[in-house]
Amino acid sequence: MKNFPSLKGKKIVVTGGAGFIGSNLCEFLISQQAQVRCLDNFATGHRHNIEHLLKDDLFELLEGDIRDLQTCQQACEGVDFVLHQAALGSVPRSIADPITTNAVNVGGFLNMLVAARDQQVKRLVYAASSSTYGDSTALPKVEENIGQPLSPYAITKYVDELYAQNFKLTYNLDTVGLRYFNVFGRKQDPQGAYAAVIPKFVQQFMKHESPQINGDGTYSRDFTYIDNVIQMNMRALTTENTEALNQVYNTAVGDRTTILSMAKDLRSFLAEKDSKIAQVEILHGPNRQGDVPHSLASIEKAQHYMGYVPTHRFQEGLKEAVDWYWEHL
Repeated sequence: MKNFPSLKGKKIVVTGGAGFIGSNLCEFLISQQAQVRCLDNFATGHRHNIEHLLKDDLFELLEGDIRDLQTCQQACEGVDFVLHQAALGSVPRSIADPITTNAVNVGGFLNMLVAARDQQVKRLVYAASSSTYGDSTALPKVEENIGQPLSPYAITKYVDELYAQNFKLTYNLDTVGLRYFNVFGRKQDPQGAYAAVIPKFVQQFMKHESPQINGDGTYSRDFTYIDNVIQMNMRALTTENTEALNQVYNTAVGDRTTILSMAKDLRSFLAEKDSKIAQVEILHGPNRQGDVPHSLASIEKAQHYMGYVPTHRFQEGLKEAVDWYWEHL
């Protein structure tokens, strides 16, 4: 991981800190001697992700829901920075239940902005989403050029960006939005109806079950390894370039991989550990409603304003992820 200005002694709230990305951020911040307050209601996060941190004097767990303003005020009390990761992810979940998705992703985000403003937090960095690009067919995706959102989830993430801009304008609260592109890596949950594709496929291959791709597998994604995401959060948190603030950035690698190619790579890396996996067939089903066909990020803006350079290309990250899952699943 690249060097950043020291965070030693800084107080930082990580919302959704028991989730996949949040727990990785908590771990990294503690390794940098920051004081971390993790806010999570365990709706999608897991206690086992942060169990090893509970005995650390630098770590504090606040169990609560971002839909409650008082909880958000409590979370932000006396802190320097907020890393806002809490959200209900998943396009299909938002299509099945748009009301709860909106309540958490928009209402909860607004509560955190208000609390950050009231508690005079210096900066709030938040998880935005590549789903904001919607039906825009332009590749690579450039921050200033978006289309019509294709799901309730995408709408909520775009509304968050609008609120963040408005809180700078109205209350002078500094924010940075990170549009995550298909993040994967250690601690990502393979379980549940809305599990992300990579951990879900890993688990299926390990059980010698055939994974099913939505469509013919030619849809492509800018799969982004967790260490690149940690780097972008740290850069957004610590940058002293005032021009870098109150902007949104693609958080990605700048490469794209088809879903079929990803599945074949996974099978081949796992087959090195269990030769039977090489024989597992990859199946195909119908395309999924609300899915964007192709996703490829331009990372020029993040490079220009924040000096971001990805440390892991897709296959390097995938190998590390496979090693982690092999040990932990």
